[in-house]
Formats: sequence, structure tokens, C-alpha cells
Amino acid sequence: EIMLSRNLFLLIPVMLYLVPPLSAQNVDQIISAEGNRIEQGQESQDSIDVVVDATSGIIEQYRAITKEVDGLVVYNTLLQRQIDDQNETLRQMRESIDNVQFVERQILPLLTRMITGLEQFVSLDVPFLIEERSSRVTNLTEVLERADVSAAEKFRVVMEAWQIENDYGRTIEAYTDNVDGREVDVLRIGRVALLYQTPDGQTSGSWDKDLNQWIVVDNGFRTAIRNGIRLARNQIGPDLLLLPIAAPKEG
Repeated sequence: EIMLSRNLFLLIPVMLYLVPPLSAQNVDQIISAEGNRIEQGQESQDSIDVVVDATSGIIEQYRAITKEVDGLVVYNTLLQRQIDDQNETLRQMRESIDNVQFVERQILPLLTRMITGLEQFVSLDVPFLIEERSSRVTNLTEVLERADVSAAEKFRVVMEAWQIENDYGRTIEAYTDNVDGREVDVLRIGRVALLYQTPDGQTSGSWDKDLNQWIVVDNGFRTAIRNGIRLARNQIGPDLLLLPIAAPKEG
């Protein structure tokens, strides 16, 4: 170990002696070269920074465009659903229009038969409010012939007329009319009884379905008929009335 150290020690002066001394010119060249290298490195770094900045801008732009595209995809999806819904609505409307035309072809003959039946019913029924009811039937016929009235409206007015006739069967009513040339007060109790009495209360009568005419009734019913008329006009409270009503017969 001691001999190895000595050999190294002896070689050091020799090595130092072999390295030529640096002149001032060589030092300046080295410094200049190092400066150039550093300058080139800085320029390269600047170029890299520019590329990085440009790349970052492109990435941000890409993200913004991607976000916008995603929004457009969602918007287009919703818009397509609306379009599909509108198309379905249009299809249903076209189908409804076709059905309406079919229904109109079916319902108009039905309404005609209903009006004819109502006209016959009024003519065969007891003759109360005969002018009003006959006029209603006539108006129905005119409405049915009008082109500016929809099928739905025609159906409504016909059903309304039938409903009015139906309501007569469960109501009581008193009104003024003309019977055999005399002005009388008429009492209608559903479709069961139709009676009249002159304003002075001297003459009373009822409609005879069998004879199909008015007949004079016993004077013993005058008070009951008068009370029935007052009851129908809400002039007295509910009361038990004994009236000349014919017993029902088998049809």
C-alpha cells in the first residue's frame, strides 16, 4: 500500500507537467463557446415555451369546442324528441280527422232519426207547451241542415232537446195557455196529469188520453187544482193534493 501511494505521488507531477498551460485567448474562446451554448439553450427553451403555450391554447380550444359539441348533441337530442312528439301529434290529429269524418257519416243519420222520433213523441204526448216543444223540434231540423254548424254542436243540441223532454217527466209546472178559446192556468204534473182552471176558478178540466181531448172535471176538485197551480208557482208549501188523475193502463 505504501509503494502504491508513492507511485501515484510520483505520477502527479508528471501529469501536471503534461497538461499544457491555458492562454488567455483559449479561456476567452471557452467562455465564448459556453456563452453561445447557453444562448442557444435559452433560444431552444424559448422555442419550447412558445410551442407549449401554443399547444396549451390548442388544448383549451379543443376542450371548449368539445364542450360546445356535447351541448349541441344534447340540444339536438331534445330537439329530435320534440320533433318526434310533434310528428306523433300530427299523426294522431290526422287519425282524429279521419275518425271525425267517419263519425259524421254515421252520426248525421242517427241525429235525423232522433229528431224524427222526438217530433213523433211530442205529437203523441199530452199537449202541454205544445208550441214551445214543436218549435224546438223545428229548430233542430234547421240546425241539422246547416253546413256552418259542426257535427259535435248538432249532436249537443239534439241531446239537449231530448234531455229537456226527459226532465218534463219528473217536474211540476204551471203556465198560462188557451184551451177551447179560453185563457186558463194549466197545471202539469210530470206526464201523469194535465189539468187546467180558469182564472176565476169556476171551470176546471183535465186531459183525457183515451178521448184525446179536454174534459170538464167535477167542481169538487177545483180547490185541489187551484192549490196545485199555486204549489207549482211556489206560492204555497208542499201539500197533499187529491187530483183527478187517470189510473195507468197496460200499453
